[in-house]
Amino acid sequence: MSETSSEFRSQKPKGVFSTLVADGGWLFLKGECEKAVESYTTALTLKPDDKSCFVGRSKCYLKMGQYDKALKDAEASLQEDQTFFEGLYQKAEALYCMGEFEFALVFYHRGRKLRPQIQEFQLGIQKAQEAIENSVSVPAHIIKQKLIHGDASKLQKDEEHTRKPQTSKMEKTSKKYLGEFYEDRKYLENLLKDEDLVKGRTRSGEQLQDVIQSCLTYLDDCAEFWNQQKPRSSAAKDPRLLQNKRVETRPRAPSQPAHFLLKSLEDINADLASGKTKRGLKKARAVLQTVQGWSEKVVPDKDEVLGSLHSCMGNALADLGETEKALEHHQKDLDLAEKWNLPHATSRALENLASIYTTMGSFTQAMQCWEKKIPLVQGGVEKAWLFHEIGRCHLELRGHEEARDFGLRSVAAAEESGDEKWQLNAHVLVAQSEGKLGNFESCVSHYQRALTHAKLQEDAAATVAIQKAIDETKQL
Repeated sequence: MSETSSEFRSQKPKGVFSTLVADGGWLFLKGECEKAVESYTTALTLKPDDKSCFVGRSKCYLKMGQYDKALKDAEASLQEDQTFFEGLYQKAEALYCMGEFEFALVFYHRGRKLRPQIQEFQLGIQKAQEAIENSVSVPAHIIKQKLIHGDASKLQKDEEHTRKPQTSKMEKTSKKYLGEFYEDRKYLENLLKDEDLVKGRTRSGEQLQDVIQSCLTYLDDCAEFWNQQKPRSSAAKDPRLLQNKRVETRPRAPSQPAHFLLKSLEDINADLASGKTKRGLKKARAVLQTVQGWSEKVVPDKDEVLGSLHSCMGNALADLGETEKALEHHQKDLDLAEKWNLPHATSRALENLASIYTTMGSFTQAMQCWEKKIPLVQGGVEKAWLFHEIGRCHLELRGHEEARDFGLRSVAAAEESGDEKWQLNAHVLVAQSEGKLGNFESCVSHYQRALTHAKLQEDAAATVAIQKAIDETKQL
């Protein structure tokens, strides 16, 4: 008996931690950021170095407008692992909100290099670049102000050094394509020669040497990219040629539409993410019309691009309350994804359709979409969530046996992944289903298991509600 109790006590802190983190995530999604911060803070008393917990709390601070705290937590998540991409993204977001657009751009680029498949990094790069273009007239002066905390006369001397001519191939390429940013590159290059300076740190704690080197790498990458994209140097120098290039309706080579599409999708997603829904929808419609006029030869993955545009338009219309039109676009996205056997796009379209159907109260259609998504899901937590959603649809439709069965599958997936929050939710679903079926002993049993998880998570509201359900069921 004592050994069992001892073992339970030894496991309890771990269980409490995971449920506190799960609570924090759930409260954040509900918009209760202050309560979420409390959950994350309590969790950090159990595991002071948990990087995911720092990221979660940083998101809360960011939403609350406490940007300094958000940045501090993001940096704490990177303390042990500088390649932790979630921490990099959160740090970039915090810097962006603080108006540190140049530094934010550096960390967006770092994240994209580590995880190129994550679209948020590309969107971050886009919005940071736009912010810099909109707010910076003389980039070198801004970089000096943000990076340097030393002798102004020394800075002036360093700046004069940037005007020395260079003859290397890389220098010629940089000077040719970087334009006004070429002077910035030379300025940063000279800063690296100052040994005392590069040992210093920025206001946010980042080592200056790392920041400067990242900026140089980014500028060189840009120069090389533009070198490959612009066959004629005159296009980079003559504003009239650039203007003419912008008004071209048809690209003359496959590389041009590819670049146009990437940029367009980034702009559309950035608008939708920032709440500029109508503007994003307008752009998506214009790009859709343009792409529809192109041949498969010009855009080999034309249908995949069209599917992405339909998805963007569906999300925009759903946000605007035009659910019927949103369904049409998500269905078109699904049709194209299934036609070309694109699992990720198929999963995306099914989830969008199911979410809208659920909002409309069309649980049969929602359930059908959720069930088609099952083979496309791999992670344990995602399975627990998906089975729970299907079970809830069955419960709403009074398919109590089916609801119980999917609830049990959700329990198994949640236990496999060790997610106590979803174990709680799944046991409640099973208990409700068993209660509807008249299996009151099983109902009480699952409520009691849910109660155990609620207590481990220190969720007072859930504890009270579940205890009330147990008492009522016992009376039956």
